[in-house]
Amino acid sequence: MKYILTSLLLLLVHQTFSQSTFPSFLKGTWKQENTSLYEHWDSLNLQTLKGFSYILKEGNMKVSEYLDLTSKNNMLTYTATVVRQNSGKSVSFKQIKAGAELVFENPTHDFPKKLVYKRISDSEIQVEVSDGKGKGETFKMFKQGGEGVKDTTTANPQYDKALAEKLGSDDYGMKSYILAILKTGTNQTADKNELQELFRGHMNNINRLVEEGKLVVAGPLGKNDKTYRGIFILKDVGTIDAAKELLQTDPAVKAGVFELELYNWYGSAALPEYLPASDKIWKIKH
Repeated sequence: MKYILTSLLLLLVHQTFSQSTFPSFLKGTWKQENTSLYEHWDSLNLQTLKGFSYILKEGNMKVSEYLDLTSKNNMLTYTATVVRQNSGKSVSFKQIKAGAELVFENPTHDFPKKLVYKRISDSEIQVEVSDGKGKGETFKMFKQGGEGVKDTTTANPQYDKALAEKLGSDDYGMKSYILAILKTGTNQTADKNELQELFRGHMNNINRLVEEGKLVVAGPLGKNDKTYRGIFILKDVGTIDAAKELLQTDPAVKAGVFELELYNWYGSAALPEYLPASDKIWKIKH
């Protein structure tokens, strides 16, 4: 969890922050003092911020973790999903204090267990990451692009604002998706009529989700030793739990012919743009 140590930007709010106030000021890009570590946050809705942490080296961006800050019942939860750690599982920190200092805790996590954020100014915050017993580190982060702060990002002369807004793109042309891997399930029925009916429902459900704008990629995988059968990429469905519930509308998933592995995935916001073309190149419908 080393990236959590250096990337929890920041959930410090204004001195007047109350538990009913959502810290939307985090939207934008922040940089940790004396490092090449950045975080970028975008507002998904009035209760949710989505972000990611990345290292910038020689102009190349390497994402280290995906972030989520959600308000529910006037309480905030900060969730981090670290790339190539914890088998893709997320770690959440619950708000225990608001005000001049915003505090999150997860006593069961190895490290950190406690996060404290102190606002210094609109463009600077101090973050303390600890084990809850005083052992840890403190560092500052600075908001990029603000007054007196140099923004080192490169502008795109071909940038199409209307298209970017239509696609829900962030400043990097990217957005968050849910990747679903379909695996062979526990229901291994050999009844051909039952299987035929389930797979017909499976295909019909795929088409429905595409029409509803929820599914942008679907396709089978070649034979492999992991029993992986196919993939879906879902957009604008929110959380992994919401995606799991949505995919229960697939008869083959519901019947246990397929099981699911679900992951947060960060990719080009332009991905759905291939769909109109894909509907013009098939000759025979499945």
